[in-house]
Amino acid sequence: MEEDKKNNGEINVKKYIYIIKTQIIKSMTYEFSVYGNIFLQTIIMITSAYFWKALYKGQESVGAVDAESMLTYIIISSMMSVLLITNVEKRIEMSVGKGTVATDMMKPVNLFGVYFAEDLGSVFALVFQNMLPILIIGIIFIKVPAMADVSALPLFVIAVLESFMINWLIAALFGMIAFAAVSIDALIQVKKHLIRLLSGSIIPIWFFPSGVAKVLSSLPFVYIYQLPLSIYIGKGERAEQIAGMKIQFLWLVALTAVFIFAQKRVTKKVMVQGG
Repeated sequence: MEEDKKNNGEINVKKYIYIIKTQIIKSMTYEFSVYGNIFLQTIIMITSAYFWKALYKGQESVGAVDAESMLTYIIISSMMSVLLITNVEKRIEMSVGKGTVATDMMKPVNLFGVYFAEDLGSVFALVFQNMLPILIIGIIFIKVPAMADVSALPLFVIAVLESFMINWLIAALFGMIAFAAVSIDALIQVKKHLIRLLSGSIIPIWFFPSGVAKVLSSLPFVYIYQLPLSIYIGKGERAEQIAGMKIQFLWLVALTAVFIFAQKRVTKKVMVQGG
């Protein structure tokens, strides 16, 4: 019995690895999408850099962050935006729209596990397709985005991994709206831009009025972009960064619990109603 469970677990892992490999190959074929994303991120990155240079003109630091650190923040933020691209919402909408969601759920793999593996495969491909070109462009036109304290690299890597999971869980939960709505295309775009705004991706929340910053700090969005970026540029003491990571982990646990609950409700509803 235990041997059968072990074998089934290994088979399922191999299936998800195969999905990741397939998605990497698929992602490599969409050259127009790749070039378009690089162009868009480059425009945002360079425009933001000039904006911060103008803002810092004649000032050594704003919000306890100097101009050079802010430029590094912008470059790394642009690179992170590649890692945080998700397609799970669109995949859910397509599956519901085509009416194949019930049969998809009957397959011998978890449907949301498949969506996660697909997004993971896309990210692996985009690291080489998008992230490296954006880094090179940032170095050429802005500066070398050196990390403030290399000893904080493990914290930064962990924070980025958790930010990826938080972002994906929010996207998956948002995508479940498709089970009740006809189309969520417009909502997906609104959600995408709101997260960029509320997460400190473009404008860190320490530049916001204290009341607004306090409210935003109580939401999970700042732990997607701002926390890892703050660690990278060395903003705040190490104890403050670790405290932020603890909150980030709590948000990850909370969103995972909500996701598991919502997934069970949605699966039960679909299997009863047949999609």
